[in-house]
Amino acid sequence: MNPWLLAGVVAVVAVVVVVKRLAGEPLNVRDLFAPPLVLVGIGAWALKDARGLGGADYVWVAAGLLLGVSLGVVRGMTIHVFEKEGVLWQRYTARTFAVLVGSALISIGFAMLASRMGMHPQARPTQLSIGVGFLGEALAVGARGLTSGIPFAPERKR
Repeated sequence: MNPWLLAGVVAVVAVVVVVKRLAGEPLNVRDLFAPPLVLVGIGAWALKDARGLGGADYVWVAAGLLLGVSLGVVRGMTIHVFEKEGVLWQRYTARTFAVLVGSALISIGFAMLASRMGMHPQARPTQLSIGVGFLGEALAVGARGLTSGIPFAPERKR
């Protein structure tokens, strides 16, 4: 797939998710987990096709995945999860965006360090990084939803 087209698709998915969550939306399991899993899948596919990666590259990838999920969990803890119309809803808050900016800076610093230490550029698919961050967020929000005792919203009819 053309890298520019892929980058465009990823950007559109990320913007749509953020805009919907900024406005507030019913919290259903499919919408919570589908976007991050799609992005992780695309990123893993890009990583699978990368050539010339060594053991050290995979160590950096694993560390980056752990960092991304962790930062996503922190961001997920700042999302307002509430009941509306008898089901769970979620909304991004100002704190969510503050954590998002901090997470981006930490991730950029990590990527710069990894690059300086010799990590192969193809071992850092952007889709994978964004996807694991959203996955960490989904895990935190999903866990909070499960413990709330409020039902998740049903899937929308398409």
